[in-house]
Amino acid sequence: MKRPFRVLLVDDNPADLMLAKEVFADHGENLIVTTCASGDEALALLRGGHRPDVMILDVNMPVMSGFEVLQVIKADPALLSIPVVMLSTSSQPGDVARAYTLHASSYLVKSTSFQNFVEQVDAFVTFWRESHTPSWPGRPAN
Repeated sequence: MKRPFRVLLVDDNPADLMLAKEVFADHGENLIVTTCASGDEALALLRGGHRPDVMILDVNMPVMSGFEVLQVIKADPALLSIPVVMLSTSSQPGDVARAYTLHASSYLVKSTSFQNFVEQVDAFVTFWRESHTPSWPGRPAN
C-alpha cells in the first residue's frame, strides 16, 4: 500500500487556506495537506524535517514573499529538490519569469471562480500524483 501524497500549502490568507483545504479534502485519505500561514513558518517546518512531495507557495505574503521563500529553499541543499509550485492572483509576465528564474517547478494563477479553482486543484493533484518526485512514489517516507 502506498503512503498518502503530501502537499505543503503556504498562504497568508486564512480564507484561502480554508478554501484550499476543503477542496483538497475531496481527495480523501490518499492526500495529506499541511498548511502554513507564512514563509518563516514553512521554512521552520521544512528545516525540522517535514518533506512534502510538492509545495504550493503563495507569491504575495507579508514579511517574506513567496519569491524570497523559494530563493531560500533552492539555496539549501537539503531542500532544493522539493518541487515548488508558485500560486498567485498575478499573471504578470515579470512575476512568472521571476518564479522560473528562481527555479519554481510551476506557476499557477489562482482562479477567481470557485468551480474553476476546484478544477485547478483536481488537475494539480492528478499531475503531481502521477509525477515522479524525489520523495514520491516508492521512496521511503521521512
